[in-house]
Amino acid sequence: MMNFTVVIPTYNGGELWKESARRLAGQALMPFRVKVIDSSSKDDTQATAQEFNFEIEQIEQKDFDHGGTRSYALADIETELVVFLTQDALLEDEKALSNLVSIFDKDPEVVCAYGRQLPHLDANPLAQHARYNSYKSDSYVTSLKEDFPAGFRKAFLSNSFAAYRVDFLRSIGGFPEHLILGEDAYVAAKALVANKKVAYVSGAKVRHSHNYSVFQEFQRYFDIGVFHSTQSWMIDELGSVEGEGVKFALDQLKYVCKSKKYTWLISSTFTSMAKFIGYKLGKKHSQFGVGLSRKLSMYKSYWNRV
Repeated sequence: MMNFTVVIPTYNGGELWKESARRLAGQALMPFRVKVIDSSSKDDTQATAQEFNFEIEQIEQKDFDHGGTRSYALADIETELVVFLTQDALLEDEKALSNLVSIFDKDPEVVCAYGRQLPHLDANPLAQHARYNSYKSDSYVTSLKEDFPAGFRKAFLSNSFAAYRVDFLRSIGGFPEHLILGEDAYVAAKALVANKKVAYVSGAKVRHSHNYSVFQEFQRYFDIGVFHSTQSWMIDELGSVEGEGVKFALDQLKYVCKSKKYTWLISSTFTSMAKFIGYKLGKKHSQFGVGLSRKLSMYKSYWNRV
């Protein structure tokens, strides 16, 4: 099996990071290295990394960038593969890493792959649905010529638990700097247009979810709208995302009813409305100016360099 390095950006990881680190250290197939890029945490995040003998490199909080920081971590990696995790992603079992990286041995055309995300045990019904809807039980390998997934969904990928061929990442210049989010989907789209393959490995599992409020969902989808408007080439190459939000909203209502969590129906409705409005406004962010856009955005530091 190919050798690999694990990279984890951290900032004030708290108790969840402690559990994440413990599970990482207990994997049946251990990485060649574990690199922690810490944005000057003020808690014991670095001490946790030291406890498990992970490598630690500290950067200033103001210098963190979703794509840029991950590309920075690539500089001295000598392994064939790199696996990215987030500090709040909990590997579900001891074979999570080996299951994910094994796909690269099976198909030399696969250059990036992501694992299945299950909701955290304290996830609310909407967070549960978000994971079950986006991360199905069936694995796939896709390319531009494949029918599934359709359109823009082909580039779906999450750096909360994803692996890449290092040589491919370097060939495209790594992750782009100064994207508001979506550096993972950007690389997946680059892979597809280069006639490479993207894989989803459902047997590689982590626990990862967020209990966002209605306003937080608005902010997150505002940022997704910004991402899609600044990277319109992805939609030109892969297809539109229009209509996907309606399908998701209806499926979410069905999930809430099926789960008999009827008190969440109102939250489900308002959350879907917030996502729709946030996304539409995000696509038109250039009309609002930096000040207002920062207020509407979840990732506010992005706007410091616009």
